[in-house]
Amino acid sequence: MGRGYFRGAIGVAVAMAVATWVVAAAYHLPVRDPDGVSVPTWVRLPVIVLAAVLLDVVARWAAYIRTTPRPGAWAALRTVVRARWTREQVWFTLSGLVAWYVAYVAFRNLKGYLPFVNDRLWDTELHRMDRLLWLGHDPAVVLHHVLGTSWAAWLLSGVYVLWIGLVPAALAVALVWTRRSITGALYVTAVSFNWLLGVAVYYLVPSLGPIYSRPQEFTGLPRTFNTAVQDLLLDDRVAVLADAWDTRAVQTVAAFASLHVAITVTTCLVMELLRLPRWVRLTGWAFAALTCLSTVYLGWHFFVDVLGGFAVGTLSLVLAAWTTGHPLRRRDRTWSLGEARAREEEQVRS
Repeated sequence: MGRGYFRGAIGVAVAMAVATWVVAAAYHLPVRDPDGVSVPTWVRLPVIVLAAVLLDVVARWAAYIRTTPRPGAWAALRTVVRARWTREQVWFTLSGLVAWYVAYVAFRNLKGYLPFVNDRLWDTELHRMDRLLWLGHDPAVVLHHVLGTSWAAWLLSGVYVLWIGLVPAALAVALVWTRRSITGALYVTAVSFNWLLGVAVYYLVPSLGPIYSRPQEFTGLPRTFNTAVQDLLLDDRVAVLADAWDTRAVQTVAAFASLHVAITVTTCLVMELLRLPRWVRLTGWAFAALTCLSTVYLGWHFFVDVLGGFAVGTLSLVLAAWTTGHPLRRRDRTWSLGEARAREEEQVRS
C-alpha cells in the first residue's frame, strides 16, 4: 500500500482471514464480531482513531492561530487539515487500520474455535514447569504471600484491565500522531504478527490458565472487577461449547503464551528503537513488569506463559522489521517527543 508500508500486515490479515474461513467451514462454526455484544469493533476502532485525528488537528489549529497574525479561524483550520491530512496520510491510516482490524477479528475467532479443534489441555505440564522454575513452589501462591491479598489484588486488577486500552491507544498513535512513517507501520505490523504467532501457539499448546485449572489457589483473593471478567469468560466458554450457533458469545480462554505480555514487550521495544525520552521508556517497562506480575498473581497465566509472551513479542517485532524494511537500529541519541514527531514528518516529505 503506497510505499508498501503495510504489506506485512496485509499478508498476515489475509492469511488469518483464510484460516478463519477454513476452520469455520471444516468444523461448522460461526464467524463472529468478537466485541459486537456491546459496541462493535468496526465502530469503536474508527471512533478512537477519529478522536485521535481531532485531537491532533485541534491542537495544531490552536497553535497555528496563536502564532500566525490574523489567520482567520476557518482559514487556519483548512490550512492545518490540508497540511496534516493529505491523501497519502489518509490512505496510510485507513489501510493500516483495516489490516490490523481484519487480523484482530480473525485472531479472536480462531481463538474461539480452539476447543473444537484441539481439546488436549497442557495445564498440568505447564504447572510442573512453573514449579520446576520456582524451585518447587507455585508462583501465584508465592506472590500472594509476598504481596498479600488485599490492596495488591485491586492494584494488579486495575493494571490488567488498563491494558485493554493500551492497544487501541497505541494504534492511534502509530497511525495518526507519528504520521505516515515506517516506524508507525512497524508497530502496527508487529501487533498483527503478535496475533498470528499467538494463535499459532494457542493451537500447539492449548491451556486454560491457573484460575480455571487450579482455582483453589485463588480463593483467598477478594472479588474485584477482574474476578467478574474471569467469571464472564468462563460463562462464555461454557455457552459456546454447549452450542456455538445458539449464542453471540465468543470463547476467549487460552493461556500459553500471554499476549498481554507479548504486545506490551513489543510496544516497549519500539519505544527503545525510537529512543523516546527516558521517563517514557521507563514508564513503559514499569507497566510491562506490572503486567507480568498481575497476569501470574491473578491466575490468568502460568509463569512460563509470561516467558512465552516475551518470545512472541520479540519475534513479532523482528518479523515486522523484515516485512516493512525497518533496520531495527536505535537512534543515536534520545529525542524529545517533539523532535521525534518533527523527524517523522521530515522523512515523509523527503
